Amino acid sequence: MDTTNNEKQSLEQLLADPNFLKIPKVGDVVRGKVLSISKNEVHLDIEGLTTGIVRGEELCNESSDYADLKPGEETEATVLELENEKGEMELSFRFAGHKKIWDKLNETLKSGEIVNATVTDANKGGLMVNVNKIMGFLPVSQLAPEHYPRIPGGEKAKILEKLRQFAGLVLEVKIIDANGEEEKLIVSEKAAWEERQKNIISSYKVGDIVEGTISALADFGAFVKFENLEGLVHISEIAWQRIEHPEDVVKIGEKIKAEIIGVEGSKIFLSMKKLVDDPWKKIAEKYKIGQIVPGKVLKINPFGLFVELDPEIHGLAHISALSEKPIQSPSEVANIGDTLDFKIISIEPIDHRLGLSLKLNEKTPTPAEEAPKEKTEEKIEEKKEEDVEVEEKTTEEPEKTVTE
Repeated sequence: MDTTNNEKQSLEQLLADPNFLKIPKVGDVVRGKVLSISKNEVHLDIEGLTTGIVRGEELCNESSDYADLKPGEETEATVLELENEKGEMELSFRFAGHKKIWDKLNETLKSGEIVNATVTDANKGGLMVNVNKIMGFLPVSQLAPEHYPRIPGGEKAKILEKLRQFAGLVLEVKIIDANGEEEKLIVSEKAAWEERQKNIISSYKVGDIVEGTISALADFGAFVKFENLEGLVHISEIAWQRIEHPEDVVKIGEKIKAEIIGVEGSKIFLSMKKLVDDPWKKIAEKYKIGQIVPGKVLKINPFGLFVELDPEIHGLAHISALSEKPIQSPSEVANIGDTLDFKIISIEPIDHRLGLSLKLNEKTPTPAEEAPKEKTEEKIEEKKEEDVEVEEKTTEEPEKTVTE
């Protein structure tokens, strides 16, 4: 009686199994036990239902899972035909292997694991790469800083020439998009770099002094490599004086010291000038209001002239202080590179401002007599310049104008 009940219970469980007597259809992935292996064919026992065969080009696959199959082992294959001329199920390792690889790529995408990608070619948009025998794409914007094509003006032909030099290089990347149906694989070297950067950054804090090497220059600042990290010294943090381009002070390959002044995610901001005494603290020892001094015109803006009094102290001659007669542009009275005599009309050490005038015979106003309108206008214009600098400092793609 017990035996009969057990058999009945087993039969009910078998019938309840959704896979019981399930007949596969074309495109399904089935499991089978290897019966025999020859050079051109592999025979499988498909769950006791039938015998399957994998032959010809269907033996080739992108996955390594089928490379060392032995009789008796279980494996998977994709159904091509339910029955061939010999009554066997026609199977493919090629499709099954392809699906396995894409499944693994999707798992890697979800886990965020860093994988290797071999560069095979390049176009103007980025690099073609091979990841686990699947072809993918690495956009230029997703390159790590050390591989970003730092080309003046962003000339596409030169960018392509630079990218093609990476052929054969193995890069560490993260998968950021994987779609097997569309055969779409996008990877990012930048994401892998940022993860490594974050892990090392945790050992640093604002105020730390680092020593590194200038790795690249841009209009907005200098990149510095140190301890497998890369930080940015914004142009306003390179020196106390106003400079036109970082290359006026530093060169690629030069070793420098800098202080960490900010950390935002994987981005590190540095300052070189914080390690140097502020020359404006002792400006009273060198310059006085009313003093006539020679100055070199460094830059001409609609609102005035930027003038170098010495390598450390620069000043501004507002357009209203350039001529006794009204003028439309500061370029009417001076050119870049001209050395002229200027009168110092204001000194503001805290704000690092020094006002100059070409009106040498005009009475120097006291602070109470200074024209508030002109002073306010001057500060507004300088603030605009500072805002531009800040905007450059925080931009997401600062490398566009980087020079090597």
